[in-house]
Amino acid sequence: MNTDKRKMDAERRRLEQQYAGKENWRHWGPYLAERAWGTVREDYSPHGTAWEYFDHDQARSRAYRWNEDGLGGICDDRQQLCFALALWNGRDPILKERAFGLTGNQGVHGEDVKEVYFYLDATPSHSFLRYLYKYPQGEYPYRWLVEEAARRTRLGPDVDLFQAGLFKENRYWDVEVQYAKAGPEEIHVRIVAANRGPDAADLHLLPTLWFRNTWSWGDPTAKPILHALEKTGDAGWAVRAEHSTLGNYYLYGRESAELLFTENETNNERLWGVSGATSYVKDAFHRRVIQSELAAVNPAREGTKFSAWHVYKVAAGQSVQLDLVLSATALDKPFARNSAVLAARQSEADIFYNGLLPAAVPEDHRILRQALAGMIWSKQFFHYDVQRWLQGDLIPPPAERERGRNHQWKHFKAADILSMPDCWEYPWFAAWDLAYHCAALALVDVDFAKEQLELVLRENYLHPNGQIPAYEWAFGDVNPPIHAMAALKVFRAERVQRGQGDFGFLRRILHKLLLNYAWWLNRKDSDGQNVFEGGFMGLDNISVYDRSQALPPGYELKQADTTGWMAMFALNMAVIALELTTEDPAYEDIAIQCYTQFLAIAQTIGGNTSGSPSLWDPEDMFFKDLIECPDGSIQRVNVFSLVGLIPLFACEVIDQRILTHAPRFRELLREYKGGVFQGHNICACPDWENERGEHLLSLVDHTMLPPIIKRLLNEEEFLAPHGIRSLSKIHATHRNLGVLPGVGQAMIDYEPGESTSGLFGGNSNWRGPVWVAVNYTLIQSLEKFHRFLGDAYKVPVPCVDHKEMTLQEISRLIAERVGGVFRRNEAGNIPAFAPDSPFQHDPHWTELLQFHEYFHAETGQGLGAAHQTGWTGLAANLVIRRYRRDIPEFWRRQRAGPERPAVAATGKQHDKTDQAAGEKTATTGGFAGIEGKG
Repeated sequence: MNTDKRKMDAERRRLEQQYAGKENWRHWGPYLAERAWGTVREDYSPHGTAWEYFDHDQARSRAYRWNEDGLGGICDDRQQLCFALALWNGRDPILKERAFGLTGNQGVHGEDVKEVYFYLDATPSHSFLRYLYKYPQGEYPYRWLVEEAARRTRLGPDVDLFQAGLFKENRYWDVEVQYAKAGPEEIHVRIVAANRGPDAADLHLLPTLWFRNTWSWGDPTAKPILHALEKTGDAGWAVRAEHSTLGNYYLYGRESAELLFTENETNNERLWGVSGATSYVKDAFHRRVIQSELAAVNPAREGTKFSAWHVYKVAAGQSVQLDLVLSATALDKPFARNSAVLAARQSEADIFYNGLLPAAVPEDHRILRQALAGMIWSKQFFHYDVQRWLQGDLIPPPAERERGRNHQWKHFKAADILSMPDCWEYPWFAAWDLAYHCAALALVDVDFAKEQLELVLRENYLHPNGQIPAYEWAFGDVNPPIHAMAALKVFRAERVQRGQGDFGFLRRILHKLLLNYAWWLNRKDSDGQNVFEGGFMGLDNISVYDRSQALPPGYELKQADTTGWMAMFALNMAVIALELTTEDPAYEDIAIQCYTQFLAIAQTIGGNTSGSPSLWDPEDMFFKDLIECPDGSIQRVNVFSLVGLIPLFACEVIDQRILTHAPRFRELLREYKGGVFQGHNICACPDWENERGEHLLSLVDHTMLPPIIKRLLNEEEFLAPHGIRSLSKIHATHRNLGVLPGVGQAMIDYEPGESTSGLFGGNSNWRGPVWVAVNYTLIQSLEKFHRFLGDAYKVPVPCVDHKEMTLQEISRLIAERVGGVFRRNEAGNIPAFAPDSPFQHDPHWTELLQFHEYFHAETGQGLGAAHQTGWTGLAANLVIRRYRRDIPEFWRRQRAGPERPAVAATGKQHDKTDQAAGEKTATTGGFAGIEGKG
């Protein structure tokens, strides 16, 4: 095998070794949060005031209970030993050990990190990681940010570091941290700090190693220790970390430094005015560096927290470099191959990502790579034992906690690596976000994606009643049931990548999801009419009132979105069971049961002879929520929003490969062929299957698609310059909805940017902005409709002068608009950033991207969380779609690689398999199929 071939296979080989259990490349990873303070886990207050109970000011002095945080850090997968970077520019009042931001109560638009950093690169095995932090040379304006935010209102712009003038004249440092693994337990670290300013400037670099404090909370293992060693070989200094379960690790530094040691213990005197067990405490390095307290650090050069203090004055335009090695074995010459390891891992990462999209333009490569880097960097150690937390650990809890947040989830106990929505704004468990994350993660690490989906269905997560925990702030809230959809997506992705699907994974998922499915049927269909109520459903600001709150007695809300999600869930479950039926006929019963439930939902959502109200408004030809009154009358909630588009998501294509193994299911399809809302194929009688013998099961039929698309692709309604709006633009003028029974006067505003409403905090704003996740789901649905209907089915499209387009062309139109938010437009600007920002023109910024929580519906500017490469990481999937072709050559090569034999002998065999599985699509150019179709 030549050198290029070895490099091409290197990252894939590492993943296969991980998959086979040969080497644990994921033992160390970017699992350290950007923020641990202000989280639910660290909140022991009587009334759940998490932001106030443990704030940023306390974070430097107070030992965390559940997890740790730092700048661009890594740790082992149990977060026992942590490594991160600390900085000081000679002016800041606080040693920069962690990112700062405003709390939900301080922020104009909710919680918001006030730092500028980027996840530049990451391989899925964590063999190579790059993080960039832009550190201002002027004093960091902690007080100004808080006071300025307090002066502003929701109607004004947010506050940021650019407004504070901290990046003027380029007076900042570009501090880049690179991690390259020589092996699973040997990590080479390079820190490069470049002075971008016009003058020489001071910089203190303090790479820091510490143990998470477990000993203060009753951990039975012995307290670990860090202590200095004699110099060895080519190292300027060395430290050994000793842990009874993790084992020994060695940290080597090439450049000379002052070694600082302390304990990762709370500074009780500073916080509470009482003395603690030791005078060497967590904030010692802050006090030593900034306040010159020599006695703050341990002269014995040992403790549970260590930092190597480097001080530099760097000329304008120049840089300084630090090299370190963290290893599980002692090394005689730790830096002998340092540069070679870094260069090799960089090259392998380039080859890995270039191989995914060989025909892509550089701009799309950058979007793909940085989106997936953010996804990988957002893997976090999530530690939360609700029973212990409610009991207050070693401190007797206030009585209010007994019935407080998450008290019905005492079984929940986690210490796992989870894909988080964001490392600062949302560094906590969120179930439906995670399901979307898996669609993006499956592009590069399908095994991790599978593990994630199974993790949240384990007995220590899933409630005994079958409910999936929603998110850490309120496990009992209700989010869309999309895990079955995600499981199918990941299953199909693996079938493309490895030539065969993992039926064991699919079986395990189905068995656990049946519990969740039953919970939905029993808990969220209160009157048994197959119309579902979910309350929050992740769409908190999209309606005219808080749908999580109950209406007055006798009034009932029927939600089009919840019912649409549930119909999709039923279809997804039926398809999972049908896939399993191809191997085991016993699963056909489950497929029929789930499909029958879908039929009932379909008949109800469209109205039927039993007299239940239809959620389809025949006058406006759109799905809407409705309110049932005590006297039996109904009132539609006349809002045109995502609520009415979500029923489109309930569609699945069933092919002949499946139906040959499910004769009773096939007969059921024949029985219900034709007729609106009866679970039929989309084409009415006499044709009930397309020319390939496929069936499309859908809530929406061919007569309903054109009026929906007419609204969807009208730029004065749903279609924005960069995707589909969450709320139709018609509500910019159509605000007054009149009086709603049980609600009162109903008003709704089209808000293309940040919310002006405080409902649910404002940062969760679905009023008008563009969200990548729901746009992605809509694109998938349109592709399924096209797969069944083909090129002959065309719809007039308002945004192109009513030209008729196929549904495939329409899905591409939307995908291009959404993806365009990250691409330079005709003016040379990236819409996601403000026109006057350095991202548009400064060469030190123009290659950098941020993946925001949502985007302004008129300008495309990024809003909300700035690093939400959770579901916004689906931008990577949209890039892949742009370059789809029939057979994924990359994955064919990988199947035939040295670690895993090819499943089929010829490409023709794969052609037939992929087509039968519904994963082949006729598109042009580039790379295809990597994520699994549908």
